[in-house]
Amino acid sequence: YADVFETPPEVLAVTTALVQRVAEAARTALNASGVNILSASGPGSEQSVPHLHFHVVPRWTDDGISTWPAGHSTHHVTGDPGARLADALASGQHHRS
Repeated sequence: YADVFETPPEVLAVTTALVQRVAEAARTALNASGVNILSASGPGSEQSVPHLHFHVVPRWTDDGISTWPAGHSTHHVTGDPGARLADALASGQHHRS
């Protein structure tokens, strides 16, 4: 599948279970204190090769890296983004046809 948008929910559920297993293995085998789970879907997310994928990044307290964005997007959404998302969820716009 090209990305999270094209992946059927049942496939995504199985994939997420695998991500959980890998995360637990990283915590156990590498003695990581946590993990970051990253995925990119669509050209606006910097996805360079269209395929469903997840990065499981083992983390340790004070490991010196950050996977969180340091700045703010320069893109502006009109209106209230939270309300727009709530409306899309309530109307089913987030479901595939």
